[in-house]
Amino acid sequence: MRQFQALAFDFGASTGRAILGTLRDGELSYWELCRFDNVPIQRNGCLCWDVDALMDGVREGVRRAGSFDSLAFDTWGVDFGLLDGSGALLSPPVHYRDDRTAGLAKRVSDALGAEELYRKTGTQTMDINTLFQLLALKEQRPELLERAETLLFMPDLLAYLLSGAAVCERTIASTSQMLDPERGVWRTELLESLGLPARLLRPVVPSGTVTAELPGGAKVVAAAGHDTQCAAAAAPLSGGDEAFLSCGTWSLLGTELDGPILTPESAALGLSNETGADGRTQYLKNIIGLWLIQESRRQWRREGTEYSFSHLEELALGAEPFRCFIDPDAPLFTPPGDLPERIRRYCRETGQSEPLGVGGTVRCIYESLALKYRLALEQLARMTGKRFTALHIVGGGAQARLLCRMAASSCGVPVEAGPVEATALGNLLVQWVALGALPDLAAGRRLIAKSERPVRYEPEEAERWNRAYGAFLKIINRGTPKSGAGV
Repeated sequence: MRQFQALAFDFGASTGRAILGTLRDGELSYWELCRFDNVPIQRNGCLCWDVDALMDGVREGVRRAGSFDSLAFDTWGVDFGLLDGSGALLSPPVHYRDDRTAGLAKRVSDALGAEELYRKTGTQTMDINTLFQLLALKEQRPELLERAETLLFMPDLLAYLLSGAAVCERTIASTSQMLDPERGVWRTELLESLGLPARLLRPVVPSGTVTAELPGGAKVVAAAGHDTQCAAAAAPLSGGDEAFLSCGTWSLLGTELDGPILTPESAALGLSNETGADGRTQYLKNIIGLWLIQESRRQWRREGTEYSFSHLEELALGAEPFRCFIDPDAPLFTPPGDLPERIRRYCRETGQSEPLGVGGTVRCIYESLALKYRLALEQLARMTGKRFTALHIVGGGAQARLLCRMAASSCGVPVEAGPVEATALGNLLVQWVALGALPDLAAGRRLIAKSERPVRYEPEEAERWNRAYGAFLKIINRGTPKSGAGV
């Protein structure tokens, strides 16, 4: 049987990686070729992505891979680059954590109607969404928008800079708040109502579209460009009442449906209808995830102490349980900076005891995330009628054993943790379907289930977690503290 080799470029908020996968005789193997930093830069007063540095990493990955059949890119959602009429990148893509869009989501929702905006796009309304980034450009840098001819989301932009082929892949487009979730076409009338140029938007192509061929014959595939949808494609779901949690910098907790849910209640709950690699609806909740741990760890490093993630988990295990809680999605936790101090401030301003030391802070974060997962799971169950029997945690968070234990106990369902490399694996699966090496993604999931061994966590201490959940709901329902982020 022929051997198929595919190269997956998987970009996260802090690193990019090149993963080479081999499929032969029904057996899957993969390994990391190289890893490179993804360090934001300041340009024109904005926090931006350093595309030149990222492309250096891409070219190094291609060099190390040698001979392969195809490659594809996946990244985070919403961010984009603009090309001029000659195909040149006008400016570095702006980072979603830049504050230029602050308040725009509410302003647009008030003007157009929050329920109507949701009915048209099915997207959880957040300031970071592409629609509001474009509006910020119109108001703050109109000359750039006037010169632009093409908008490319980050995975499509990286593929374009390598191959010269400009496309817009479906899963990444569905993060923008500009795509019709039922028909899969752009809501051009929405852009025009806000004075935004719909000419920027290219036709949407399905996941798995072959877009170009590199010298040497390797094909460029528009895989599931949104990393969440790559991860979901590799989650070993069996089609029952199961939920998945793509757990990394962000936590995206969802379930698969045959079509979107666009009701006012769904809008009010902040649930999102994204498009999966197979075209089905991924109905999910966006939750700030391990960013809280990552940025806290950076702060402790700035203060002179380096902690490994395993050491942080050990410290959390020794800390007092259920001492205090935060709402992980409170706006003051979004910008970079001194998150441990902001957590202490949040606890003071909501009438709670402060976490004690590093271990107490980490425990507060993990418990709060686990409780927020329960809230999201209950919301999904209410809207879909599903009675969830398992939660599949995939991505880097599957290595966080304490968080996985807490998630099982908080949600009251078994957790299956793994694969850790779900995003890269999903990227590879989409490529192999595109090349005809696999018949469909369902076959790919069966392949993953055969080759990967998830770790199972059973719920524990139901009464304690039920009491903690009640306390957590009271805290987050008090509203966000009024103090600023203090960046």
